[in-house]
Amino acid sequence: MSNNPIAIFGEALFDQFPDSQQILGGAPFNVAWHLQAFNQHPCFISRVGNDALGDKIRQAMRAWGMAVENLQTDPDYPTGTVWVTINNGEPGYDILADQAYDFIADRLDRDRQFSVIYHGTLALRNRTSEQALRNLTARHQGKIFIDVNLRAPWWHKESVNQWLGKAHWAKLNDDELMSLAPRQNTLQETMRLFLAQHELEVLVVTCGSRGAMAVNQAGELLEVAPMADLAVIDTVGAGDAFAAVLLLGMQHDWPLQLTMERAQWFASAVVTQRGATVQDLSFYRPFICAWNLDAIKNKFVHERHEKHENI
Repeated sequence: MSNNPIAIFGEALFDQFPDSQQILGGAPFNVAWHLQAFNQHPCFISRVGNDALGDKIRQAMRAWGMAVENLQTDPDYPTGTVWVTINNGEPGYDILADQAYDFIADRLDRDRQFSVIYHGTLALRNRTSEQALRNLTARHQGKIFIDVNLRAPWWHKESVNQWLGKAHWAKLNDDELMSLAPRQNTLQETMRLFLAQHELEVLVVTCGSRGAMAVNQAGELLEVAPMADLAVIDTVGAGDAFAAVLLLGMQHDWPLQLTMERAQWFASAVVTQRGATVQDLSFYRPFICAWNLDAIKNKFVHERHEKHENI
């Protein structure tokens, strides 16, 4: 287990629906939200506008116990917004350009270290945020986890491949894999080729209602599936929930099979709720107890206290 925290880099934004409903999200924000509920105290690095939506994000983070010192405020650009439209029952997304999260600055203490740096791909569409992450990863001595989110027109294959080349773990869905990898006879063969091409330690591919698969450098192929007769309400946050538990597994050195099973369990629970995040801490309690996270947290606090006393 690492005593360094997990860093989460990327967008915090609001989905704006036609009925004026606003839903707080962004994949990195959702992952950080879950990790906070799991007592991991992640370092969330993002940027919001000097506006009412930015204030809402800051207030929500504080209420959830999340640290806000690395949530930057941009004087010129607005808090991220995605306009959601519904056509024939299917959602469409207009991800607006020039949002505050496009201009994340490199402001972290140069000596600060993390066990894992997690990032997606959307916030890297602008050179300012991309350079901030380049600087952060250049100083980093731990693992890098890339959560691929291909959102047209905001991605370029060459850039995504470059970031995959820096990563140790990668997660993407099966459609995204086929957009980036040479297609082989089977999904499993495509995964193994993709892992080798990018010299990854672990590749995780989510497959919607079919579950997920992982392959590691040893060539082991692992599969998990959701429980039968799942009362699905909203799948929008399933991938982010899955990623949060993958990070937990990395942080606490869980075996890959166990990590995948726990990630699927948690993602299956999240899709029975409305929205990508859950605002009731009691929802997380069964997982915290089953995975012994309270005991791990207490041990970590005790070790840090002893270290401080010996200085």
